[in-house]
Amino acid sequence: MYEEGRGVDRDYGEAVRWYSLAARRGNAGARRWFRLVAEQGHAEEQYSLGQMYVRGDGVEEDDGEAARWFLLAAEQGHADAQRALGAMYTAGRGVTRDAEEAARWFRLAAGQGDAVKQYDLGVMYANGDGVARDDGEAVRWYRLAADQGHAGAQTNLGVMYANGRGVEQDDGEAARWYRLGAEQGDAIAQHSLGVMYERGRGVEEDDEEAARLFRLAADQGHAVAQLYLGFMYANGRGVEESRAEALRWYRLAAEQGNARARDFLRQGRWR
Repeated sequence: MYEEGRGVDRDYGEAVRWYSLAARRGNAGARRWFRLVAEQGHAEEQYSLGQMYVRGDGVEEDDGEAARWFLLAAEQGHADAQRALGAMYTAGRGVTRDAEEAARWFRLAAGQGDAVKQYDLGVMYANGDGVARDDGEAVRWYRLAADQGHAGAQTNLGVMYANGRGVEQDDGEAARWYRLGAEQGDAIAQHSLGVMYERGRGVEEDDEEAARLFRLAADQGHAVAQLYLGFMYANGRGVEESRAEALRWYRLAAEQGNARARDFLRQGRWR
C-alpha cells in the first residue's frame, strides 16, 4: 500500500520497512520483492538483504551472501554497508580476513561522517592494525567521532592527551575528554578520571570524587577500578576506612584475574 500509495500517501521508505519486517518473519512474497529490488541495484535493499543473511532473518544465515550484498551496496556509497563490509573483513565472515581491506571500507564510511567507523578507524591507526601506525591520524579520527558524542572516542582521545600520543601531552585536556566519556557511562573513562582526581592530574586532587568515579566503573565490572576502590577503602581515602569493603573489592578484582588484587589476597594484605 505504501509502495503504490493505496489508502496512504506513497512512501517508498515506509514500504521498504514493512517489506523488510515481513521478509524477516518469513513471508516468501516479501523476500522475493526484496531480492528483486536489490537485484535492480537499489543500495538500501541490497544492504537490508545483507543484514537478513547475517542474522538469518527469513533466510538461511549465509555470511558469503551477506558480504556479497553488502559489497554491492557499499560500492554505491552506502555508508552502513561500507561499515558492515568492513566488519566482515575484520572478522573474516564470508570473506578472507583482511585488515587492510577492512580499513579501506571503514575509511569510506568514516569519511561520510559515521562516528562508529571514525572511532574504529582511530583504533586501527592507534594500533597499526591494517594501516601504518599513526598517532596523529588516530587523534584526528577520534576527535571527529568524539565531537559527535561517541563515548569510546572521547575516552580514547583522553588517553592520547594523557600520554602525549599524536598531541602535546595535556592532563587538563585528558581530564576534559575523560569527563565527557564518563558522563555517558563509559567505565574506562570513569576509572581514568578517577585516577586523575586521586593523583591531582589536570584537576584538583579530590579523594571523594576519585572514590565515586572508581565505584561507578567498579559497579560495571571494571577490574582495575575495583582494585583502586579497594585501595581507597583500605586507606580511608574518600571513604570511611573499611577492611571488609577493601577485601570485598579486591576479591571481585581478583576473580577477574587482576594480578595485584590476587597478590594482596594471597599475602593477606589489605593495605
